[in-house]
Amino acid sequence: MSIDAAFYFDLASPLAYLAAERVLHTLPGPAEWRPVLARELPGGERWATWRCESEREAFREDLARRAVQLGLQPLRWPEPFPCDSALAMRAATYAKSIGRAVPFAQAAFRQAFAGGRNLEELDNVLIAAAACEMHPAAVTRGAELGSVAAQLAAATSEAADLGIIEIPAIVIARDVFEGERAVEQAAARMLELVGATP
Repeated sequence: MSIDAAFYFDLASPLAYLAAERVLHTLPGPAEWRPVLARELPGGERWATWRCESEREAFREDLARRAVQLGLQPLRWPEPFPCDSALAMRAATYAKSIGRAVPFAQAAFRQAFAGGRNLEELDNVLIAAAACEMHPAAVTRGAELGSVAAQLAAATSEAADLGIIEIPAIVIARDVFEGERAVEQAAARMLELVGATP
């Protein structure tokens, strides 16, 4: 039985980065990777709303510990953080349109949170594109297309319509799982659905 599954992400989100590093090998079936703008969702960019500097540092320390637990490279924070991910997310949407969403997103996440590079800068987006054999001129043109911006807006609107409030999110047969632990919760749901089929 084929189960509809989708992974919604924004390249500005360190929580989505941690999820993206696990989603392929944790989910028991395939999921479509869908780029969206987190700031346009009802919950906005929750990782950017700190009341004070100590809260901000606690957030960073928690994520750094989680990255170590997951066996990832130490987190390196891009400056500025959070960043305006619109350019990178248009590039991700273009990558999706040519069947390269997963390798591009993985490379871009690693540029941002393992390499500490700012994805507001086109050169850093193009380094991620080159890592998955996407031509820089094509990516630059693709990210500027009105049709690509419209696709990103439509995907974000669709995510909101599904009830997604924050990123990362995984939708399994219309069940929504959000936050960094969504991967394990979604995997459990997929296994339930597979087990329920005759």
